[in-house]
Amino acid sequence: MGVAHDSPVFVISVAAQLSGLHAQTLRSYDRLGLVSPGRAAGGGRRYSQRDIALLREVQRLSQDEGVNLAGVKRIIELEQLVDELRARLEETTAELDAVRAAAAHATAAVHRSYRRDLVPVDRRQAVVRWRPAPPD
Repeated sequence: MGVAHDSPVFVISVAAQLSGLHAQTLRSYDRLGLVSPGRAAGGGRRYSQRDIALLREVQRLSQDEGVNLAGVKRIIELEQLVDELRARLEETTAELDAVRAAAAHATAAVHRSYRRDLVPVDRRQAVVRWRPAPPD
């Protein structure tokens, strides 16, 4: 059985090695709120696979793209917001699909309950026979 993507398992030295960053950089990112790892019982930082990926993304944005750390933080916040909104949209879409299915089922039940011997007539389309008035 593998470790969950969000499980905080890596100590800071291992996280630094996996991300290609210095441990002091990881501490700075934590203080700035860019990457906030979990904490062990003794207070030590524990990084997850997701944290390692985020550290790499922070490094890429700041080094390769030239984005300052305040900009990186804003980008991360907006990406998290997009992820949350996507999840809400999926939930809402699923709920809407369930409501539509229930409405279709209810409509079908009503249609099955109609009497077959009665035929609705639309009076706007009725045939009218004209009879001339009798002569006086």
